[in-house]
Amino acid sequence: MLIPIRCFTCGKPIAHMWEDYKEQVSKGEDVGKVMNKLGLDRYCCRGVFLGTVELIDLAGEFKRF
Repeated sequence: MLIPIRCFTCGKPIAHMWEDYKEQVSKGEDVGKVMNKLGLDRYCCRGVFLGTVELIDLAGEFKRF
């Protein structure tokens, strides 16, 4: 699944924050603190980030040539 451009519920643009979020979380920072730094205050926007699973690499394995 790709990160949506806007939050499903409130419509706030969130896609531009995804790379920063992934980078900081992979460094071991607390997920909640990272979201607070990025300005994700609403629970709907936080849910989109927490519920997103990177499946593009898995789907790419099954591409036919």
